[in-house]
Amino acid sequence: MDFILKDVDLSKGQPILKHINLTIKKGSIFLLIGPSGSGKSSLLRLLNRLDEPTTGQILYNSLPIQSISVQQLRTEVGMLFQNPVMIKGSVKDNIALGCKLAKKDISEARILELLDRVGLEKKLLTKEAELLSGGQKQRVALARALANNPKVLLLDEPTSALDPGAVLQVKEALLEQNQAGLTLVWVTHDMELAKEVATEAVLLVKGEIVARGTKEEIFNSENQLTLSFMKGEMKTE
Repeated sequence: MDFILKDVDLSKGQPILKHINLTIKKGSIFLLIGPSGSGKSSLLRLLNRLDEPTTGQILYNSLPIQSISVQQLRTEVGMLFQNPVMIKGSVKDNIALGCKLAKKDISEARILELLDRVGLEKKLLTKEAELLSGGQKQRVALARALANNPKVLLLDEPTSALDPGAVLQVKEALLEQNQAGLTLVWVTHDMELAKEVATEAVLLVKGEIVARGTKEEIFNSENQLTLSFMKGEMKTE
């Protein structure tokens, strides 16, 4: 399941994304990096139709994204936010939420399997989700996203609010799912994390792609654009 963006623009009174052309390959870990306000999260939101492009075309699995129902698209393209919201209820209720909204059944055995996949103990199943730690909430949110068997997972700074131990746990859970075939599209400001996990990356500045390539190409010590960004020399204004 590839994403292909062809000359995509996004404007909300002023340009946010300009002339975006890229391909996100099935099974990749595709990193979006760049200064704050450069359009990374906005690009991510286009991929599951939280926003619609002003001009240009987005293809998913060779089909125009607008030809796929929002419900179907979001079943296949999940999203994990920086600060996941837990509904009032148990961990079980939260993991089952996506399936419930999609009018699909999910067994307790499946929920327990998902808990195990994200590294949470089974005894948490009946715990009030709002009482969990930040790292536990993020892993419950990941289990909730995985419950729909997505093909792609969009990650908007999913580890930036976590302590180092929780970052490691969430990262390992995500990498394990990628090894099982899940495509990850990942926004992060953590360059050490990006250098570790990326298969491909793009550098966005002021809504435009200024560098792209494999991990080796983007984080090469001779790539002056990436070095400038990592030194904090790039500004969005």
